[in-house]
Amino acid sequence: MAANNTITFYDLALSTGATISPFVWATKYALKHKGFELDVVPGGFTGILERTGGKTERLPAIVDDGEWVLDSWGIVEYLDAKYPDRPALIPHPSVAATLKALDHWFWNAAVGPWMFCFCADYRDLSLPQDHEYVTHSREKMLGRKLEDVQAGREERLPKISAALEPLRAALGQSQWLGGDTPNYADYRIMGGVLFTASVCKVPVLATDDPLRDWIERCLDLYGGLGRHPGLFPLFGLEQPEAGPDLFNRAAGQGGIYKRNTGPASTQAETQRITAGLKT
Repeated sequence: MAANNTITFYDLALSTGATISPFVWATKYALKHKGFELDVVPGGFTGILERTGGKTERLPAIVDDGEWVLDSWGIVEYLDAKYPDRPALIPHPSVAATLKALDHWFWNAAVGPWMFCFCADYRDLSLPQDHEYVTHSREKMLGRKLEDVQAGREERLPKISAALEPLRAALGQSQWLGGDTPNYADYRIMGGVLFTASVCKVPVLATDDPLRDWIERCLDLYGGLGRHPGLFPLFGLEQPEAGPDLFNRAAGQGGIYKRNTGPASTQAETQRITAGLKT
């Protein structure tokens, strides 16, 4: 049992002091969801093995009264199993299965593409002693110079925003991804958003994006956990003259919506799509 209701939490931060890893962000929210205080061990990308006494070279990691727990998903499973009397992070196995699909989609649609748009900024914002490691490791991952990968982001950012319609559709009908209250689904996706906020020197979403309400409420959770002064503004992306709409302003035209309540509710659409049809 966590002594004094406190769990040791190993942070992964930039020179601004803001957490960088989406997985570490999600873990920070998960611990707060369970009602714990955090004893934060600060640090950057290098020296993790030494900082953790040889326990791990990757974060997130926590220590609960002497017990080490590694990996973001492993930490969630541990917290729900060890503390079932506290609010569940994954309240049902179906949530875990659905979240894994959602997380995979969001990573490919947004987190990865946003990383390509800010990878050089990501390196420049890291702690000075981390610059060489970040440059070498990320160029190995991406196969090119970071500056070359980042170039042309102005054309890519609107396309990334436009790709987020599934998330907008879900949050247009529910207050949280968890339904009436947030759960780990909200924290996992918000972790990717906060990763982006830690490095996005130009905005990535429109000022009036429908996701803004959910994002602002996530930022406010647990005493403003996500409102670190080292984060950059997410909102302010301008609609390009030529290019995709930043988001769908005709929401509710597809997907799971309760639209058919009888002929009167569908008559206008039927007339539109059958105009000119020979009967």
